[in-house]
This record gives sequence, structure tokens and C-alpha cells, in this order.
Amino acid sequence: MKNDLRPARLSPRDILRVGAVGLRARRARVVLSALGIAIGIATMVAVVGLSESSRADLMARLDRLGTNLLTAEAGQDATGQRIRLPENAVAMVERIGPVRHATATADIDARIRRSDVVPEERTAGVTAQAARIDLLSTLGGRVAKGSWLNPAGERLPVTVLGSVAAERLGITRTGETIMMNDTRVVVVGILQPLELVPTLDRVAMVGFPAAERHFGFDGHPTTVFERSTDASVEDVRAVLARTISPGSEGGIRVSRPSDALAAKAATDEGLTSLMLGLGAVALLVGGVGVANTMVISVLERRQEIGLRRSLGATRGAVRLQFLTESLLLSALGGATGALLGAAATYGFARVQGWTAVVPPWSLAGGLAATLLIGVVAGLYPAIRASRLHPTVALNAT
Repeated sequence: MKNDLRPARLSPRDILRVGAVGLRARRARVVLSALGIAIGIATMVAVVGLSESSRADLMARLDRLGTNLLTAEAGQDATGQRIRLPENAVAMVERIGPVRHATATADIDARIRRSDVVPEERTAGVTAQAARIDLLSTLGGRVAKGSWLNPAGERLPVTVLGSVAAERLGITRTGETIMMNDTRVVVVGILQPLELVPTLDRVAMVGFPAAERHFGFDGHPTTVFERSTDASVEDVRAVLARTISPGSEGGIRVSRPSDALAAKAATDEGLTSLMLGLGAVALLVGGVGVANTMVISVLERRQEIGLRRSLGATRGAVRLQFLTESLLLSALGGATGALLGAAATYGFARVQGWTAVVPPWSLAGGLAATLLIGVVAGLYPAIRASRLHPTVALNAT
């Protein structure tokens, strides 16, 4: 009976122990090599996480604000003259079946100053508009201080300031007065920022009757706002301009304010792609660092390789040892980077007031990328180590 001598196979536990020998012996080099991988993975995980968190916050804001708001603004006709919307524009819009709420604002000719000692030309970048009392409820806005216009206040020389307008005029509380032309007007409210219509943040608003009485307003609105059912937004959009101004609908600009927020999300996606590209470059640099570390490790450990080969280790076992070492090194950097990226996402999201979102696929993809880099970076050093002849390796100095 003939006995064949075959090399013993290493168990998975032995492979891990042998592969970790080089990492334990050169800890400083391992940390520096893993750091490159960690930076790349942390960048990619954080970019994806912050992008998803920002998008989730944006979608939540859109759900809260609603995407069923349309605005119709007076533009210019074919001759270049500004179109005047009819005085009953709001009533005409309300007759459209799916419309639930309609309101309007109008530009008025009034220079706004902090006080009568300020020259008229110094308006602080604040404009004046007439507003209906149902404007705030239609837009879903809120009052930060004071109160909104009411049936009595809309006839009096009182105003409600947008958030930016109040800041520019230096108004911090209600009850203070400002000058609109030569009329002293009392500030009765300051609004919170209007996310859907940010142009109103820089406006001082008075009621339609007060604008007619004190500032020569002719009653023609400039912008009409309407809310309809979500399912009928596009249908209303198609007939809104024609309803407001039959025959000259081409001069009416109809827009959907929520589209601006959606466009912001698209812009964020482009920036995310750019940052992911930078993270991939950092990851590639980290992979080159791992490969360099493994090549140097093979050169420094030739006697160890020769000793193992002379004691019966096969070329496959040597290849497996160094490939495992490369995988462990990359996995160490990848796991550290994934944790750092997730921590950065949660920290930044908390500061911004977002709900932190770290997609599981970004963590899994990051770890898979590090393992792939570990294989690619360690393959050449592992093959080089396995090809060393035992005699040559043992004689190396």
C-alpha cells in the first residue's frame, strides 16, 4: 500500500492568524496605510448619507408646505407693456372647479424708510405690497411676532413685515413705526420665512383698502396665488392664465413654487456625484498605499517566507497568507471609514435639524469596495512572495 504525502490544508482560523502576523508586527505602518482607505470610505459614506438626509428633509418640507400652490404673475404683452390683471382676478380663479383657495398681492408705489429722518432714497431694499387677509393661510405661512392682517387692520395704516424686511429695517418687535412715503405706519406683525414664496420675505405688506386709501393703489393685483387638489394641479395650470386674462394669457407667468425646491434637490444630486468622485479618488490613493505596504512587507520578510517554504508551506499557502493580510488591512480601513462617515452624517444632520439617513447600501458598498481593493492591491505582492525560492529567500540579507 502506497502512502501519498500531501501538504496539510490551513483552516480558516489559521489563515487569519497567519495573515494578521504582519499587521501586528508593523502597527504604525498599518495605521497609516489603513488611514488612506478610511478617508476614502468615510468621504463616500458621509456624502451619500448627507445627500440622503438633505433629500429626506426636503421631501418632508414639501409634504408640509404642499406642492399644489400655483402663482400667476402679470408680465408683458406683445408691445412690451405691463399687463394689468383684472380687479376680480381672484374671483375668476375661484370659479375654476378644483381650486380650493385663491388670494392675491399687488405692488404699490411706496418708499419704505426706518423713520422720517432717513432720506427717501435709502429704502433698505424693502418693497411695499398690498395683500389680502387670506394670503397667509393660503401660503401656509406663520407669524413670528405679533399678528397678521385682520378685517379691521387691513383698512388702517398698519403693516406686517417679512422676515428679511424686518431685519433690514432693524425692527425687532411689534408696535414700532416705519415710514411708507410720508405716512407713518405701525408694524403689527413679523412673519417667519416663507419657504415657498421667499420674495415676500423682503416685503412690507398692508391691506388692500389701506393701500387704496393711503398710497393711491388702483385695486389691480399683481400676483395671484391659488391652491387646488394635488391631482388637478397640472389641469389648473393649463387654464389659469387664460382664466385670469382671456385673450392675453401669453403675458401671464404661471409657476409652481415647489418646483424651485425640487430643482434644489437636483442640484444637490450633481454635487453628490462630484463628491463621490473625490471620495473614489481618495479610495484609489488608499489602495495604492496598501499595495505599496504589501510590496515592502514581502521584501522585508523574505527570510520568513523562505523558512515557511522550507518547512513545507506551499506556494498557494504563501499567496493566501499575503492576500489575507492585504484583505485584513483594507477591511480595517474600510470599517473605520464607514464608522467615521456614519458618525459625520449623524453629527451634521443633528446640527442642521435633519433626520439622519445612512443608507445600508452605502455601508455595504463601501466595505465591498475595500475588499475589492484589498484583493487587487494584495494580488501582485502575494504572487511575488509565492515565487520566492526557499534557498534564495533564506540567504537574503
